[in-house]
Amino acid sequence: MLVFLEFALAVVTFVALRFITAPYGRHLREGWGVTVPARAGWLVMESVSSLLFVVVFWSGPRRTDLVALVLFAMWQSHYLYRAFVYPFLLRGGRRMPVVVVLLAIAFNVLNASINAYWIGTLGQYPVGWLADPRFLIGVALFASGLTLHVWADRKLRRLRASAGDGYHIPYGGAYRWVSCPNYLGEIVEWTGWALATWSPAGLAFVVYTVANLAPRAIDHHAWYHQRFPEYPAKRRALIPYVI
Repeated sequence: MLVFLEFALAVVTFVALRFITAPYGRHLREGWGVTVPARAGWLVMESVSSLLFVVVFWSGPRRTDLVALVLFAMWQSHYLYRAFVYPFLLRGGRRMPVVVVLLAIAFNVLNASINAYWIGTLGQYPVGWLADPRFLIGVALFASGLTLHVWADRKLRRLRASAGDGYHIPYGGAYRWVSCPNYLGEIVEWTGWALATWSPAGLAFVVYTVANLAPRAIDHHAWYHQRFPEYPAKRRALIPYVI
């Protein structure tokens, strides 16, 4: 039932974000109520996915299974970065609306719970699953996506450090082809997770990830073009040569 709820949320989120640009980051604007420091907002809302996953997973009967532990480590590798590293790399002074934080917490409670419950309780992964092509491809995609995601974040930080505060056009690497390689990396990550877990919970997560990040990538891309007349015309928003 909760998996179906996440699929439904994906549809609602995609439709809503095609009409409303989520008001945080470069798109922060008045009219969205009380705000909090972005660093605190990211730490609180992303830590839910890490900490709640620990609680639900370690309450399950499969918490000591080898494959389950590998999947647990994959999940934590992403969310430990998002919750306890990324927020402290943000520039000071940035803020985000409380409503954005609360909506993110609500989703993360749902998503972390169903994925941790699947891995720790429902999923049945013999040791031989480690050699299954679905698992191997999934892990490769997950690692590649996480690497791209972290690299893209680092690229933007270095650009601000070298070119001065504010926003600038990033060049090089995956930025040659898309405006948002960090979002592309996340989508690749969770596609890998869905394959490696071969689960409805993993599928629901990657569908929601696309529904959430694709509209935001399109908004980012349009923002770049509006702000910088010289922005590369052939660069796409999210998928090279496609969109």
